[in-house]
Parts: sequence; structure tokens; C-alpha cells
Amino acid sequence: MSDSPHDANSEDFAKAADNALHAEGFMTRMWSGWRLPYITRSDDSRTQAVPAGLSIFEGIFRSGLPDESSFILWRGETCFALMNAFPYTTGHLMVLPQRAVAHLDALTDHEYTELWLGVRKAVHALEASFRPQGVNVGLNLGAAAGAGFPDHLHVHCLPRWAGDTNFMTTVAETRVLPESIADSWTKLRAAWPSD
Repeated sequence: MSDSPHDANSEDFAKAADNALHAEGFMTRMWSGWRLPYITRSDDSRTQAVPAGLSIFEGIFRSGLPDESSFILWRGETCFALMNAFPYTTGHLMVLPQRAVAHLDALTDHEYTELWLGVRKAVHALEASFRPQGVNVGLNLGAAAGAGFPDHLHVHCLPRWAGDTNFMTTVAETRVLPESIADSWTKLRAAWPSD
């Protein structure tokens, strides 16, 4: 048996490999080493000194960092809003209570009211800043529902455009974000409704 690349077995192997690469359901890997900090939660300066016993969001809220560094958009009496460090789209933000609460029924009436007033303000700021064609608003309660931080509920608010579901998302399973979080924060903070 020959080791020549022109050998019949080598050609059969190459055809089989090519067919496997193009088989339905095969996912191409696109190396993105910048995502390791997301997986390990190790590169967000807002969370470097979160005291034991606090949720990541409580730590960010109490960090003492200026809002432009913590990306906090709004501070209410019991709730606040901040930019998502790993956004699904440009402008992705979250509204949440200042204390770690896992379930809606654990909120006080005042927290519940202020949370949804904050969501209303967030949608207003998103629409004023980005002129989206739609807005997603939602929350994932519990790990099984997709909550990345199930101990501290948070309402996601993100602008959407018809063009944001393009070939990169549908074919490459990759998101392209055209603006930095800091730039999005600046736009949203300027458009945030005053109390």
C-alpha cells in the first residue's frame, strides 16, 4: 500500500472528509480566544473585588466605580440598570434589583414597581439612542430557563433590527457588534429619561 496522496485510499479518505465537513448539522469552529474571559468570568474589572456573599451584580452596584467604568446607566431607590458585558446585540442592557433576588415573588412591591418602571425607561432610551425596528424584553428565571446568574434576576432589554439576523448569525453562529459597550453606554445614558 502506498502513502502517496494520489493513492485511491487517500482520495476516498479526502472525499469522506469533505462530505463530513459539509454534512447537515456540522458546526464549524471559529476560534475566538477573546471569549475565554466570559467563560471564566475573569476579565471584567467590575467584578474583580466582589466581596464574598454578594452576587456579581450586587458587587458591581457597590463597587464604588464611577458609572462610566461600571457601565451603570441608572440608579433608582431599589433597582438599577447596567450594560450587559457580553451583549447579544449592540445596546444590550439589563434592569435589576439592587439586592440579589432569584424570583419575582421575592421582590417587595416597591422593587417590583421600580423594576418595571426601569424597564420602561430602558426601552425608551434604546429607542431614542438606536432607532431599532424592535426591542426584546425578557428574563430567564432559573438555570434551566437559561439564567446565567440565577441568584439575581435581571430583565434583558435589547434593540433589534431586521438586518441583525444575517448570515453571520444564521450560518456562522457568530454575532458582530459594531459599537463598543462604552460608546453604547454614552448614548444610552444621554437618552435615559429623568425621574
